Amino acid sequence: MPPDNAATVAPGTDVSFPQNGPTSGAAIVRTGPSTFSLSAIGTYQVLFQVSVSEAGQLILTLNGADLAYTVVGRATGTSQIVGMALVQTTAINSILTVRNPAGNAAALTITPLAGGTRPVSAHLVITRLA
Repeated sequence: MPPDNAATVAPGTDVSFPQNGPTSGAAIVRTGPSTFSLSAIGTYQVLFQVSVSEAGQLILTLNGADLAYTVVGRATGTSQIVGMALVQTTAINSILTVRNPAGNAAALTITPLAGGTRPVSAHLVITRLA
């Protein structure tokens, strides 16, 4: 997270996940700091969490289109926004992102230090199911 990640995520822009964690196989490939290619047609389980400092929402996008059924958020507080959804692709090399939805009132501030002195992380886990 900051300084690796942008301090804010404006409405209509994607959350960055700047560091790789463990991976297995080549079916899911990072194509940028906030974009991931799902190389095979299929169903994927997507889990994410991002610590932010204000009320807000996040949504998954597939090939730039919002997946309305994946919106998660909170009205108050300064904790994590957590989401989980199944995403089905119909084309090879579909691009997945986590986005602050366009039309939201404000940018989301990524929380660099939550609850202590160590930087907190955002997580994105993508698992191909079928």
